Amino acid sequence: MTRDAAAQAAALLADARLARTRLDGLPADCRPRDQAEAYATQALLHATLAARGLGPLAGHKIGCTTPVMQRFLGIGSPCAGGMFTATIHRDAADLRFDDFLHVGVECEIAVRLGADLPATGAPFDTARVAAAVDACMAAIEIVDDRWTDYKRVDTPSLIADDFFNAACVLGPPIAEWRTLDLAQIVGVTTINGIEAGRGRGADVMGHPLAALAWLADSLAARGEALRAGDVVLTGSVVETRWVSRGDTVVASLSGLGEARAHFR
Repeated sequence: MTRDAAAQAAALLADARLARTRLDGLPADCRPRDQAEAYATQALLHATLAARGLGPLAGHKIGCTTPVMQRFLGIGSPCAGGMFTATIHRDAADLRFDDFLHVGVECEIAVRLGADLPATGAPFDTARVAAAVDACMAAIEIVDDRWTDYKRVDTPSLIADDFFNAACVLGPPIAEWRTLDLAQIVGVTTINGIEAGRGRGADVMGHPLAALAWLADSLAARGEALRAGDVVLTGSVVETRWVSRGDTVVASLSGLGEARAHFR
């Protein structure tokens, strides 16, 4: 895949996202064929979206880290995407339903880094990435299905487009997170006060910090790194729930509090 082809794909993805129009898929002449090409395209997409109003990258999302999400999407390995300054909300978000095409929510444990995890430090394990985490928090990942039929879209194209990420809502940061067993945290999604699903931290690759270590290694393989201040969504413990106009969503995680979103 040439850089020109990757730039063409990135431009198509950026135009569709900002105009809120669906794509059937990327054209064959600029479609990434594997994950390496997908992440190269994603990097160009990030630069384009940052320049067109979303601001710099503020963190990362990791998808397909739990069996429930791997079954839901039919993808057997984790995938990563970027998150922008303009799309990160705090505590409770009041969002326009019409700003999305087909909006869904996911219940996640988020981490905020207090130190860099440089590429030269790879490979990483949970103990080493834990030392760099200065806070954990409850989070809602807001995903948007921007495809005519995502089940027919190849995985590299999904990765190139940030793997459905549209925004997130972060609950209050918990600096004392080391007193908690992240693997035993229970996450619950409620929609309009009715439970829509629950899961545990251990569903995320055995431990949420295993997902963080995977991301640090994945970035290092591309010559990139996690930086102090980055926020990382470690993966949904509850299957994606699609929401309707007027819905209020709460993601509650035991010991970490909650995040809320209303779709007006």
